Formats: sequence, structure tokens, C-alpha cells
Amino acid sequence: MKGNIAVCEGAIAAGCTTYFGYPITPQNEIPAYMSKKMVELGRVFVQAESELAAINMVFGAAVSGSRAMTSSSSPGISLKQEGISYLAGAELPCVIVNVQRGGPGLGNISGSQADYFQATKGGGHGDYRLIVLAPYSVKEMYDLTFLAFDLADNYRIPVMILTDGIVGQMMEPVEINPEFRVQSSEIKKDWKLDGCKGREPRLMRSLIMEEGGLEKHNWHLKKKYDGIKKTEIRCEANFPDSAEITVVAFGIAARICKSAVKKLRQEGLKVGLMRPVTLWPFPEKAISDIAAKSKKILVAEMNMGQMVEDVKLAVNGKCPVEFLGAPGGAVFSEDEIIAKIKKL
Repeated sequence: MKGNIAVCEGAIAAGCTTYFGYPITPQNEIPAYMSKKMVELGRVFVQAESELAAINMVFGAAVSGSRAMTSSSSPGISLKQEGISYLAGAELPCVIVNVQRGGPGLGNISGSQADYFQATKGGGHGDYRLIVLAPYSVKEMYDLTFLAFDLADNYRIPVMILTDGIVGQMMEPVEINPEFRVQSSEIKKDWKLDGCKGREPRLMRSLIMEEGGLEKHNWHLKKKYDGIKKTEIRCEANFPDSAEITVVAFGIAARICKSAVKKLRQEGLKVGLMRPVTLWPFPEKAISDIAAKSKKILVAEMNMGQMVEDVKLAVNGKCPVEFLGAPGGAVFSEDEIIAKIKKL
């Protein structure tokens, strides 16, 4: 299965009932595939007139309690930022897929990881967070998209799948987990707008004008975000206890690094890998614990250095943090990783 198609199948299996999108490379397979499959299943597909329209259609569908999704690539996600802030402010669950490409600006259509800041720090206005999941294989494109819908509903929060053009376009075997089960029917949505006959009306908004109301709402959101940080951190550690040098990488970069680490271990070098799966919440404690055991940490990203800032905060001076980057849609090779580690 191709990575972009795995996203679609994961969403469909999770009970996505409404999809709104707009074409942009390298995520075009997602709206193309959903335009066929969603109609076949009697669900809603709309190719919107713009990215702005698509994200606001997601808002409208989410208000009704629908499992709603949109997807785009980097410049298109930038256009969605105001709507994403509105969704976060109104506490509306949805899934947003970003198949990253090189930037800034229109850039190119090569795979990149340069939208880390935008995804994890809040690309729109105000104090808000998204749960951000970073798949590194086609199987995880399916698994994490499936998971995203449950996380979104459980916490009433937008969830972003932050992937890239390489994982989106590559094809490999995918084993579907038969134990996956949709939770949507078990989640009580007593906030949704579904007609108020026989009950008090409900109000869904992000505009809060009464004195002190918005401050109170932001403290409420922070309490929710703190709860997510306690329960939803996901990461994968390879050889964490015996590594003198630990590589920290996410997405396709982690996949390249994992192969390099395996080769170096065969040569007798004590090297490990830490892969954050949730970019927010970020696995600060896991990285801090590894830093206490490692002589050095190497952060490898397909950008000019973004996640490395969060790694340095987590390490907090326990050991030196080095960086290897590949910006503008460039991809470092396994050999480059190996050479960098041997130099260190």
C-alpha cells in the first residue's frame, strides 16, 4: 500500500464520515482516493474551493459530531492555520494530515520535515496545542491515523498527522491490526449541535467576550493539555541503556537513522536511537533519562534545526547535543549518518 492511501484506509476504518480537501502535491492521492471510497461508502466527500474553505467545512462537520478530516501539504496547511486555531479554541475534534514538502514559500515537492515548529508550537494565533503524531512507515500511516480519531474525540482536540512526501509516496506491505476497534460509538458527545428540541440550546464558539471569560477558557484548555502530556506520550527507544551516542529523530529521518544504528551496532559501536512518535506531547522525560546515560546526543532532521531545540530543553545540559540537518527537501543518507556518528 502507498503511504497516502494507508492514511485514507486508516481514516475510513476509524469511522471518518466527512472529508474536505483541496489538491496539492505530494498529498494528492488522499483526496483522489477519498473522492471514490467515501462516495462508495455513503459518506461525505467535498473538494472545497480552497484550503480555507476546507478547514472551515471541517469546523462545521465537527460541530455536528461527525468524525471529520482534511489533508494538505505545507503551503496548504499554512492557509488552514486560522481555522485550526478556531477548532482548538472551540474544542472541536478533527484530524488534519500534513504531507510535508520543502519550503519556505512554494518551495518544491520533495519530502521535508520543516513544519515541525508550525505543528508543535501552534501555527495559528493564541495559546493552543494540537496532538501531533509522526509516522515513519506506511503501517504507521494507517495505525496513527486510526488512533488520531479516537484521540481527537477523547480530548476534544484537533490531531495532526505530520508526515512527509517520502512516507506518503512510498509503497510497502502493511499488516492491518485485527484488534483495532472504533471507539466513536462509546464516546458521549453531549456538546454537539444536533437540534435542541426537548432540551436547552447549546452554544459552540471560540469568541468569548465577557470579562475574564477567555482567561478562564485558556486555563481550562491548559488543564486539558497537561492531562494529555501525562497520558499520551509515545516514543520508541532502541538500545537506550547501552548507548554512548544516542540519535534522536522522527518520521522518515528516524527510519534512515535506525538502519544506520543497526549497522554501527554490528561494528561494535555503542549507538542507540530515540524516536518520538508524538511530537506533541513531546517525550521530554524519556530523552532526559537517555541523556543521563549517553555521552552525546545527535539530532537528525530534514530541516535547519527545529526539534533539536526541544531536545536541548529536555537534555538540560546533561550531555552535548549535536545536529545533522537536510533542508529544502534534501534527504541525508545512511552513510552520512554513519560518518557523522563515527566523527563524534
